Amino acid sequence: MNVQVIFYSLYGHVWQMAEAVAAGAGEVQGAKVSLWQVAELMPDDALAASGARETRSRFAHIPVAQPAQLEEADVILFGTPTRYGMMAAQMKQFIDQTGGLWVRGALIGKLGGVFGSTNSQHGGQEATLLSFHTVLLGLGMLVVGVPPSAPGLHAGDTLSGGTPYGATTLAGPDGSRQPTPLELETARLQGRHAAALGARLFAR
Repeated sequence: MNVQVIFYSLYGHVWQMAEAVAAGAGEVQGAKVSLWQVAELMPDDALAASGARETRSRFAHIPVAQPAQLEEADVILFGTPTRYGMMAAQMKQFIDQTGGLWVRGALIGKLGGVFGSTNSQHGGQEATLLSFHTVLLGLGMLVVGVPPSAPGLHAGDTLSGGTPYGATTLAGPDGSRQPTPLELETARLQGRHAAALGARLFAR
């Protein structure tokens, strides 16, 4: 069973979540998990001005995904930061290259899920996840989220990301807040849940 975790991250928050998602998927017997990032669209001077060039260097070793590789996957989990309640442009540009796969129905029946990051608790994380689900459904994929038994979905006494629609983290207004152990655990559980379902659906 081929599991691909594909993300875009500017300051490293979604990258950390992606690592946790991949680790969870890797706990499932028979899962071959790979981690990918989508291409950056911002010019280098803009990255430097935003302070993101140094943080992005921490995961520069992760290969860049190509749309054609999605056909090889059984389970695909996408990670994106929120941009005004929608996926980042970098991820949208990647998705917009899947037209040929859509025409051939190459992704029909595959499992897909989404995880992400927002600046604040009410910064559009659920809107981003749900709008991304629309894309997955349009491609013919089956959508998988976070199991409702995940402890991170029931944290009422602490500031935390995490929804049934996908794992999330909160970066804070200046990006200094890092994913908490609870948020990373939710991401891990999402990865394991998706891979476990995939193992049942795509047993060979």
